[in-house]
Amino acid sequence: RFAVSVGYWKDPYIQYFVRQAKERKAPEINRGNFFLLPGYYARVHGVSYLIKAFLKKTECNCQIVNLGAGMDTLFWRLKDENLLPRKYFEVDFPMIIARKIHNIKSKPPLSKPIMESHSGDSLLIDSHSLDSSRYSIVGADLRFSSDLEEKLKKHNLDIHLPTLLVAECVLVYMTPQQSANLLKWAASTFPVAMFINYEQVNMTDRFGQVMIENLQRRQCNLAGVEVCRSLDAQKERLLLNGWETARAIDMMKVYSFLPQADVKRIEGLEFLDEKELFEQLMQHYCICWASKDSSNL
Repeated sequence: RFAVSVGYWKDPYIQYFVRQAKERKAPEINRGNFFLLPGYYARVHGVSYLIKAFLKKTECNCQIVNLGAGMDTLFWRLKDENLLPRKYFEVDFPMIIARKIHNIKSKPPLSKPIMESHSGDSLLIDSHSLDSSRYSIVGADLRFSSDLEEKLKKHNLDIHLPTLLVAECVLVYMTPQQSANLLKWAASTFPVAMFINYEQVNMTDRFGQVMIENLQRRQCNLAGVEVCRSLDAQKERLLLNGWETARAIDMMKVYSFLPQADVKRIEGLEFLDEKELFEQLMQHYCICWASKDSSNL
């Protein structure tokens, strides 16, 4: 929310989910990938680039499953760009879902686009679930994939449609076995699929250890951090759990790939004197993506 208010990127919907932060955040946190704040320039643009590539490749004849979606606003932003998939699902804990649905119900700029994209029978919405023809919110625990699948299918998940699954800072909070089970379930369920994962990497060096210690002091345990030891480890996890191809790049590399005119613009928004810290932060997060493609998309 703070990064949007400063002008890093446009998101007219985040204001309806997140109150403006009172304290000012350091520029390297807004621009980079620090672990306490939502949404950063490189992350938003990097993940968005892959999502849009998938949508264009499938001509939007696909579905998106946003795992651990929280207060994400992607559905509304895609609708504004006329890039909605056939169905967009969000999954998170029931308590998070209830909060999001409350915001949607009470704020017309959020509820109206859902109504506009809806067709068919009456839209289902109560305090713990929302199901329309194009957008559904599902309350589930990602550690139990059979329960997850059952709930998604109740909301008309179509396993035969090309499917994009997105997880941003989600798998790292599960044990390696739990995240492996989730990845395996996704790879075995959808014949044509892509998985995008954004999370920590290179966590065995001193900088990574300090990050872990800082989180532990806040009672935040990264249960899956052992898989975050390297880019190769991240790719290996995907390949070992049924995905045919896998790639992983750190966020400094992502930053270098972004349109340089826009990078120059955002670098002018706030003075960044700790370039070394910024680069270290960026080298400790990554985007990985994997695919399974029976129809040669």
